[in-house]
Amino acid sequence: MMKQWPPDYDHSYFPPMSSKFWFEDLETMDPEEREERIILPKLQAQLTYAYERSPLYKKKWDLARVKPEDIRTLSDFEQIPFLTKEEIRQDQKENPPFGSNLCVSLKDLARVQGTSGTTGKPTAFGISKGDMERIAEAHARTMWGFGVRPEDMVFIGSFFSLYWGSWGALLGTERLGAVAFPFGAGVAGQTDRAIEWMKEVKPTVFYGTPSYSLYIAEKAKERGVDPARDFNFRILFFSGEPGAGVPSTKKRIEETYGGICIDAGSTAEMTPWMSNCECEYRRGMHLWQDIVYAELVDPVTKKRVPYGKEGVTVYTHLERTSQPMIRFWAGDISMWVNDPCPCGRTYPRLPRGIYGRADDMFIVRGENVYPSAIEDAIRGIKGFGDEYRIIITREKTMDELIVQTERAKDIHSEEVPQLKKKLEAELKARGLRAVIQILEPDSLERTEFKAKRIIDKRSLYDDLIRKT
Repeated sequence: MMKQWPPDYDHSYFPPMSSKFWFEDLETMDPEEREERIILPKLQAQLTYAYERSPLYKKKWDLARVKPEDIRTLSDFEQIPFLTKEEIRQDQKENPPFGSNLCVSLKDLARVQGTSGTTGKPTAFGISKGDMERIAEAHARTMWGFGVRPEDMVFIGSFFSLYWGSWGALLGTERLGAVAFPFGAGVAGQTDRAIEWMKEVKPTVFYGTPSYSLYIAEKAKERGVDPARDFNFRILFFSGEPGAGVPSTKKRIEETYGGICIDAGSTAEMTPWMSNCECEYRRGMHLWQDIVYAELVDPVTKKRVPYGKEGVTVYTHLERTSQPMIRFWAGDISMWVNDPCPCGRTYPRLPRGIYGRADDMFIVRGENVYPSAIEDAIRGIKGFGDEYRIIITREKTMDELIVQTERAKDIHSEEVPQLKKKLEAELKARGLRAVIQILEPDSLERTEFKAKRIIDKRSLYDDLIRKT
């Protein structure tokens, strides 16, 4: 069925307006048939291309004694070694600026993007002109899947910078033929202006981070603006944080805005950013396997886990010519299933979204703790604000978990002790013992980008012990 690689999409194509699918035959195909006819041929073509053009992969795979022609099945693909963020950064340090994995010439590039560098040295991405077209196609297709149509106006409320999410939303919107409203974020007074524009122009679709959408709603209510009544959003889709996949956060966003909340996004290295994306039924993110091939693997054995089990996400581009990521160890924690979705698509799904990262998970008194579990507990109780912080300290040899949150503005101080008891009980039911600190409204810092909510102070204690 694959006529050529990389695929050359017809950009004049549109599905019937009555169809909920972009490519119905492909999206509803029997999974085994799709693996055999679509995914495996794309994968083999991508491997051959990368081996011939990327010194990074040639060296890496030669050391592992595996070549593209050895990969005859998807099971064989597990012979390919993982690629890590650290390897990419080291390769770019040794071969600046793009590393030895840039498989096209500089004149073929259309865009330079990158990571923010918040967890290390920034990573540079050179994206070819052909890749930009395929990225636009992929984003349009997934956005169509959760209901965006040409008559919509998409308000993009996130940074236009190296961050890929905003650009992916813009590319998808334009390919769909919808109206793009690239408002951005991060400028002083931007939130107040956003509220005014939303009231006046009434865009129908919102893109940003979950925490920023709740911050906008909070500021709007302070001004007497009701987001559900005075705005016009029927769809709100998110990436950058796991919040849109957290049940209580999803519920809060939908009740606040009166639209559906869509969880989307993977990781910057794997753009098309929304190759993990919910459909309109919101039963967890579909893994659009014919765009980016996803695996969940056991973090210890490094073997692929069966459906119904939890693992770490590993991704492989199937259409990228510029800097293809092959068996990229993304570090996201999730659980996957392959049971039917009401939408009719036959892709595997992440029914709980991406609920943690291997490097975000922390261990307190021997228990694995994911921040999303605490977020779900807080936002599932009426009376709390939308911000929280998780602080881990160590007294002598005992870890202490402190959860800071705010009372909502309509909650009186005499109601706080009861709220505290409710949160303590909810966390205890999840196996967590925590010190609860309920602060006054607006005590915690807000952000228009990814919220930083985990503060681990145990290393400070360990340093003090070593010095004494």
